[in-house]
Amino acid sequence: MVKHTRVTLEIGPKGKKVVAVAPDWPGLERGAKTGEEAIEKLRSYIPRYSQVAKLAEMDAEFDKVRNLSAVEQYPGTGSTDFWGISFAFSSIDRQGMSVDELERELALMQACWAFFDDVRRRVSAEMQKGPRGGGRDRDYIVRHTFAAEQDWAKMIGVLTPEDAMLTDAGLKAHRHAYCQAIRDHHAQGKPAGRMAKWPLRYLIRHTAFHTLDHAWEMEDKDLTAK
Repeated sequence: MVKHTRVTLEIGPKGKKVVAVAPDWPGLERGAKTGEEAIEKLRSYIPRYSQVAKLAEMDAEFDKVRNLSAVEQYPGTGSTDFWGISFAFSSIDRQGMSVDELERELALMQACWAFFDDVRRRVSAEMQKGPRGGGRDRDYIVRHTFAAEQDWAKMIGVLTPEDAMLTDAGLKAHRHAYCQAIRDHHAQGKPAGRMAKWPLRYLIRHTAFHTLDHAWEMEDKDLTAK
């Protein structure tokens, strides 16, 4: 029997962008102008995501689910249209998780972190510039990625000191606290954030996506690979 990878499509309110999300593989998300284009773009990133699945020791499972099947369309936000990134919750995001399901998702999020760390250590400090000479260098990208995650961590009660994630010990402590806080919220049936109320599935996949997106950005702009 051929297995399928579930895909949800987040539609921007003005129809400018659509984001294809693989909800069973946190971090595997891509946006484009149409649903068909978003799915094809996501498909093109499957070989790159396979490195994450391997780090999570799920490569055998991942290799069997290459066929993509759209299972849901849901409305996005203005940010979906502007950035081409998922900023809304699907019905799958809102579903509960068993402890085993939660640990599987956390393992994949942690694999995204490990992949990001590997990339930032091997790419050039200076990144390839855009056609007009603009662009961000490696250390800026790393700081931005960490700063965003620090903000999301506050939603689950993790207060990581500024720049702590730039040290090995601080980064390890932050990530341990982040995962444990997600487990605690799951055990209590609580979402992330008193106001935003992000489903934990969304918090995990959004963290994984943001980490991977910038890891891939650094790979694509790495001058040592040119």
